[in-house]
Amino acid sequence: MPALDLTLEQLYEEFEQLPDWGDRCDYLIDLGMELPTLDESERVEANRVHGCQSNVWLVADVADRDGTPVIEFRAESDSMFVNGLIAILLLIFDGRTPEDVLQTDESEVFRRLELNRHLSGQRRNGLAGMVQRVRSIAAQAERNAA
Repeated sequence: MPALDLTLEQLYEEFEQLPDWGDRCDYLIDLGMELPTLDESERVEANRVHGCQSNVWLVADVADRDGTPVIEFRAESDSMFVNGLIAILLLIFDGRTPEDVLQTDESEVFRRLELNRHLSGQRRNGLAGMVQRVRSIAAQAERNAA
């Protein structure tokens, strides 16, 4: 079940309505606040994403959807803004097959949302670390399915 009741197209439309980066940041914070929180037992070092300025924990389960394995991601940060970035990643990757996750080019989403233009180097590195962790989980799920 998706963590957010929103599609990428709807996110693009929302961003287009908010031309000011400050308003977009506020929107991302609001979006991140809609995410479910992780259980305390999931906020452990094994689930921590390294390379992020803030603490980020990423958890994934492989579920069967009509005979097709899909990855269900859950994540949380101690930063409200980073939770908004997590929401974007979930819109891109959550509920997709391992193969789809590995083949998805998230850079087009980041370009359309102008994230690379407005995020600090630290935030871009953290976002890259989260994407790398998502891909690592997908690669492992693909190997396990083989």
